[in-house]
Amino acid sequence: MPKQEPTTSNFLIQIPFVGSPTARTSDSSAGSETDEILARLDSCGELVHSELEAYRNSLPSDAVEASQACLLSIVIPVYNEENTIARVISRVTSLPLNTELVIVDDCSTDGTRDLLKKLEGLSSVKLILKEQNAGKGAALRTGFEHATGDFVVIQDADLEYDPSDIPRLIQPLLKGDADVVYGSRFIGDDQQDESWIHRAGNAMLTGASNLFSGLSLTDMETCYKAFNREVLEGLQIAQDRFGIEPELTAKLARRGYRFVEVPISYNSRGYSEGKKIGIRDLFNAIYCIGRYGITD
Repeated sequence: MPKQEPTTSNFLIQIPFVGSPTARTSDSSAGSETDEILARLDSCGELVHSELEAYRNSLPSDAVEASQACLLSIVIPVYNEENTIARVISRVTSLPLNTELVIVDDCSTDGTRDLLKKLEGLSSVKLILKEQNAGKGAALRTGFEHATGDFVVIQDADLEYDPSDIPRLIQPLLKGDADVVYGSRFIGDDQQDESWIHRAGNAMLTGASNLFSGLSLTDMETCYKAFNREVLEGLQIAQDRFGIEPELTAKLARRGYRFVEVPISYNSRGYSEGKKIGIRDLFNAIYCIGRYGITD
């Protein structure tokens, strides 16, 4: 296959969202919505409010270039992230972008679901509360089905990935330079993952994926993946857990879509902090690389 070279550059609560063609928002109304979200997430409110102003001021300059003319669907799969979900949502809603949040709770058993239920009635949120835990892949499959934006980006709920990178992530899509954009932890000047085990495992899986896909990615396993929505239409996702990463990569590469990578920041957490991927996911990823690298 010719080698494509990426550049380095259930229960549904459906809520009308501000990004619809008939309901574009001004900066002031978007700010009011953010304030309302923070007010509703009152159990984490003090923590979130204390960091939010500094976070807004630190957003990269290219965030301003990402105009509000397009709607961005941010799909957030969630499972037992009570300690971080409020901060993730507040950061995402603070971005100077026209967004809809598609939040899929994968049957959380801690206080996550109670926090999310406070968002019922907000105009920019679609909240799906699953009745059985099925895994990240299944949650994303559901989220993609309900995303209506021009572009779709995946955001994990654990703050390993900083939403301030999202404007940079979607720039190649806005400019028409790519159909798929991956945020790489392994390009750029700074070392983003201190664990040599994680780096070695990622290098092995990414290298194997590249052999089958014909790509030259540096970080196939990244959470940060952004797409033109048309890319996802008609795509059948089979994997319920973390095998969705190699599955998406293989299927989109075989369809000839243009891939671009951009550098992102990364704040790795350990298993004691709630990291969920395990050794069986490593073996399943190897299977998925070969399986979907050949055929759907």
